[in-house]
Amino acid sequence: MAKYLLECCVDSVESALEAAKGGADRLELCSALVIGGISPGLALFEQVRSCCELPVRVLLRPRFGDFLYTPYEFQILKREVELFRDAGAEGIVIGCLKEDGSLHVEQMKELIAAAGGMKITLHRAFDVCADPIQTYLQAGELGIDTVLTSGQEKDCLLGMPLLKRLCELEKETEGPVIMAGAGVTPEVIRTFLVHTEITCYHLSGKKMTDSGMLYRREGVPMGLPVLSEYSIFRTDSSVVAEAKEALKRI
Repeated sequence: MAKYLLECCVDSVESALEAAKGGADRLELCSALVIGGISPGLALFEQVRSCCELPVRVLLRPRFGDFLYTPYEFQILKREVELFRDAGAEGIVIGCLKEDGSLHVEQMKELIAAAGGMKITLHRAFDVCADPIQTYLQAGELGIDTVLTSGQEKDCLLGMPLLKRLCELEKETEGPVIMAGAGVTPEVIRTFLVHTEITCYHLSGKKMTDSGMLYRREGVPMGLPVLSEYSIFRTDSSVVAEAKEALKRI
C-alpha cells in the first residue's frame, strides 16, 4: 500500500504548531516564506524542535533568487548543512544549478557528503533546470530521496503533465519520491488523487493575519513595498487538517 505524506512548509514556531495540530507528517523549516523561503536561523530550528515532535527538514538557500551560487554562497550552504546536521535535523532541502541550467552535481555531492545520514530533498531548483528528466535521474544517482516540484510551472496543477511523467519514472527506476508542491490546497490534492499516482504533497496552508500593533506608521516599507508591514502569514491548522483528511480517505 502506498504511503501518503503531507509536508508543511513553515517559517515560525507558531506555524509549526499549527501544522502539527492539523496533522502534518513532516515540516520543511525555512525563513522568509513570503519570498519563497531562505535558510532559517539555528535558534528558530531549536525552538521548533523544543515545541514540536514532527520530523524537520531544513531548507537551505542563502538568498532570494536563482540557484547559481558563488563560491562564498556555496561555503555558507555547506556550513549550514553541518550546523543543522549537528543540531539534529531529519533532513535538508537543497539544490544547486550550473550556468546552463543543469544540476551542479559536484556541489550537490559535497553537500550530501556533509549531510552524513540526513535525508535529502532536491527543492524547486528542479523547476528551473534545463532538463527535468536528466536531473531526476541524477538525483537518484546521488541518493536523494525526494524531489519537490511543481512540474516546472508556476503551480502544480499546470505542471500536472510533467508530474505524471515523473511519477511514472519514479516507478520505473525506483528513484526519488515525487512530492507535488506550489499551489497545493486540499482541493488540489483531491484532484491529484483522482488523476495521478502522486502520494506526497507539500503545502504551507498559510493565511494572512493582522498584526497586533495598535500604533501604525503606514507608508514606510522595510522590504518589498507591495507587502504591508502589519500583515503576518501563518499556517492555518484547519487547512492542513482538510488536506490530511483528503489523504486519509485513500
